[in-house]
Amino acid sequence: MFVFVCAGCGAELTAPLSQVVLPVHAHQKYGNGIQLPVLMESGTFAVDSEPWGPPWRPWEEIHPDEAAARGVYAPVYALSDGAPGAIVIAPGDARGTVLIPENRGGGYCCGLDGAAGPNMACLECALPVASRIDDCSLWQAMWLAPNAVRRLPDDGADAATLSWAELMAAGKGTPPFEPITTWGSRMGAGHWSNHLWTWSPQWEAAAGRALAHLLAASEGRPVIVPDGLVGEVFQRALDAMLPAGPQARRAVLAGPGRSAPDGDADILPVPSHPQTGEVWAPADPAAYPVPLPFGVWLWLAFPEPDLPAPASGGLPDGVLRDDFDPPAPRPRHLFRADPETFRNTLVRLPTVRSPWLREILDNLTRHMRAGFF
Repeated sequence: MFVFVCAGCGAELTAPLSQVVLPVHAHQKYGNGIQLPVLMESGTFAVDSEPWGPPWRPWEEIHPDEAAARGVYAPVYALSDGAPGAIVIAPGDARGTVLIPENRGGGYCCGLDGAAGPNMACLECALPVASRIDDCSLWQAMWLAPNAVRRLPDDGADAATLSWAELMAAGKGTPPFEPITTWGSRMGAGHWSNHLWTWSPQWEAAAGRALAHLLAASEGRPVIVPDGLVGEVFQRALDAMLPAGPQARRAVLAGPGRSAPDGDADILPVPSHPQTGEVWAPADPAAYPVPLPFGVWLWLAFPEPDLPAPASGGLPDGVLRDDFDPPAPRPRHLFRADPETFRNTLVRLPTVRSPWLREILDNLTRHMRAGFF
């Protein structure tokens, strides 16, 4: 385990933490006025290997060779010139920090968004050390500035890295839909879906990344995914963006606990390890592996038919429930992948240089209007 300390004075700034992989949805902006929960589980931290946050440089100022050296192969609105290696933690795991009053703004709507740079300082020496994020439509987090903190080993025992078998035994899947709260209102009021329930923001981000890989793996040919929830998530968008015709490529879920796919599977959606980020290695090296967060993959590979809705309200003391929670209502709208996660993934795949794939990227706004994102 590790603790993070101030680079200026050495004061401890966090509780002891174990490292996990950066969530796919770490930089997601979801909806309008939506209250998202805390990004990181308590006791964990993740590192963003890429620059993120201010200052930003518009694409017009960046030479294509510089962008390619940074792993970006198609135009984006802007690239961050911030320092790589930002560390994200749960806000409750922060210690010894204080809000910088004059830097609470920077474009915030209902809370803090960190758009103007660090808004938290070390309590001991006043060095700006972190950005607290709690604005609407953003995941609540504390981002430690990599040049303002140091990581030190802690005496506590680190969390053991689970094997694939242990992850399967734990069975910690991510449900595909969930209740969402709008800022300043009761559960779900004013949201565009089923008032209480919507598709999971984590699923929309995971699908955005996976869809970019599915398109890259398609080689410009149709892609067929399995029926059921996998098809509900991916097939509609794939059919709209890829040409119809013969010689379709076939995608089959693969991973721990599943039978090996047959020989005509060209694309394999597989899980990535939540602690290490390792992508499960398929037996067929010729098939294209499409990474999915483990919790999303687990629900796709072994779906649970009835997601229970929590009962509302409480019961008087001494009264016990003897009924079962009803199944949760399904969202009223069709599934839509997260467009920015899709874009940020696709521009970092070298195959985006192909004219047909670049055309899909250039038409992203049209696909959003059509309801695929």
